[in-house]
Amino acid sequence: MIDLDATDRKILNLLQHDGRMTNAQLAESVNLSPSACHRRVGRLEEEGVIAGYVMLVNKEAIGLGSSVIVEVSLDSQAEEYLNNFENAVRNVPAVMECYLMAGDADYVVRVAVAGVADYERIHKEYLSRLPHVARIRSIFVMRTVYKSTAVEL
Repeated sequence: MIDLDATDRKILNLLQHDGRMTNAQLAESVNLSPSACHRRVGRLEEEGVIAGYVMLVNKEAIGLGSSVIVEVSLDSQAEEYLNNFENAVRNVPAVMECYLMAGDADYVVRVAVAGVADYERIHKEYLSRLPHVARIRSIFVMRTVYKSTAVEL
């Protein structure tokens, strides 16, 4: 774990909410000189605290407004089976997230689709063909109540 001071936390909070903020704007917001701010951000990047920068797409605007939570159980939890599944699920175009779970399902996968017909296609062409899948349970999201990409620091 990296030791973060108050200024590091301010920098991270600001960048999480506006990753396109200029170094000059960021420096002013945290009361540092631009060069000192740039060094801090560089250190946070080098230490892996800042994992990367992304642009978020409004999925509804591009016709992928439906999310489906998919619980996947495999026919074995052997390491080879887990690895095969994990390597294959990365290649499913609609998959946004995949988590190895403890509990009833082995994996929980979130997919972004245009609607029920699109999900049926993804299920038929991809999900049901993933290696070692024994059971798939699909849960359609009715509405996103809250979602965040920021970690509270």
